[in-house]
Amino acid sequence: MADQHATAGVTDPAASADPAETAGAAAPAVPEGPEAGQVDPVDATALDEAVRFTSDLIRLDTTNRGQGDGTEREAAEYVAARLAEAGIDAVVLEKAPGRSNVVARVAGSDPSADAVLVHGHLDVVPADPAEWRVHPFSGEVRDGVVWGRGAIDMKDADAMVLAVVRAWARAGVRPRRDVVLAFTADEEDSGDVGAGFLASEHAALFEGCTVAIGESGGYTFHPGDGRRLYPVAAGERGTAWLRLTARGRAGHGSRVNRENAVTLLSAAVARIGEHRWPVRLTATVRAALTELAAVYGLPARLDDPDPERLAREVDELLDRLGPAASIVAPTVRNSANPTMLQAGYKVNVIPGQATASVDGRVVPGGDEEFAATLDRLTGPGVEWAFSHRGRALDAPVDGPVFATLRRSLLAFDPDAHVVPFCMAGGTDAKQFSTLGVTGYGFTPLRLPEGFDYHTMFHGVDERVPVDALHFGTRVLSHALLSL
Repeated sequence: MADQHATAGVTDPAASADPAETAGAAAPAVPEGPEAGQVDPVDATALDEAVRFTSDLIRLDTTNRGQGDGTEREAAEYVAARLAEAGIDAVVLEKAPGRSNVVARVAGSDPSADAVLVHGHLDVVPADPAEWRVHPFSGEVRDGVVWGRGAIDMKDADAMVLAVVRAWARAGVRPRRDVVLAFTADEEDSGDVGAGFLASEHAALFEGCTVAIGESGGYTFHPGDGRRLYPVAAGERGTAWLRLTARGRAGHGSRVNRENAVTLLSAAVARIGEHRWPVRLTATVRAALTELAAVYGLPARLDDPDPERLAREVDELLDRLGPAASIVAPTVRNSANPTMLQAGYKVNVIPGQATASVDGRVVPGGDEEFAATLDRLTGPGVEWAFSHRGRALDAPVDGPVFATLRRSLLAFDPDAHVVPFCMAGGTDAKQFSTLGVTGYGFTPLRLPEGFDYHTMFHGVDERVPVDALHFGTRVLSHALLSL
């Protein structure tokens, strides 16, 4: 039985007991649900809180170094306290000591409606302060920007969610659907003590959830031609982390050895790294290419049954899309990138075994092709096995959920071009999908031109503009009240 710590309604004595008192005025009367002309419950207090909470969470060092080395407890208790101040009971759950998750439910006005899950992770990847202009765990606000590890990935989203539900509480607003909130541990590793633990051992907390809103979508992408694109994630490639093992004959480094494990492994790794995977278009990627082509007035010939001709057509379209192609290019194929090598212990000793790690990513429906290709590329003398697997996801882009997310972005940026896309990597949506929950990546941020969103993920000098947090808080509230 997993170790578990639960706390209902956690409070923080340093925080205000009544968030409504900080608003400076009585909350406006707001009807329930996303009625036309409804007063926006996101007030100045909510916008300030989105920034303050981002900064506060960054200052709580939740570095996840992998292999169980990390702790999210301080951040989880902070989140639970902010929810408790708004009258929202939260439960803090741990599978391993310090690896804390928070789950809460905001009751909707329509008990017959399916629930919406909103999830964000509390852990971050390591950061070396010597490499940063601003200390990565300072949460400093400088020149209109919040600095620190997690500013984009993804304590900004956690903060916006907290600001939104607290604004609802002050204004007396209820969403139509129940909104289940999950703040998770361990997303930056395997998720085993985070979303995986919640989905497998606490599924009852997510009863009624059919759709989820999560990480990394709804941000501004500037292709450099004056357009503003907003990719909304409606899919993820599957995770296929591999361990390759070559077994040979150990011996002296001065003698010829045709069974050298290092030679066998390095040849296999080179074949994998150089392999050109065929194009495999999923429904989401096809829709992304079609909509981007329409934005640029380009033809999209994506139905050629011949794989080689289709690959040429797709590659030609990507070339003509220019910088906008980067939204789609990583997800038109499977991929496998060698990332780690281990062998030997002394220069004049040929080891009997050598190992390598490969980061594989698989498009929805591409598992059989991926496995067969790895069998062929590794060759004799080299075995491969999954060290971690996560399912590929594909969500509808022609249904009411995606349409609502699109409308919410357009409500605050009418000149936007909202397009679907498939994430190259993965999120906690994979674990929650085992509960039958369809996930979308939607962390809305309006970003200035020149702000390279993708380099902020796991990069140096991670930061988020204050204006982007304000925009995202309003859009997120609008979307959740409209679903």
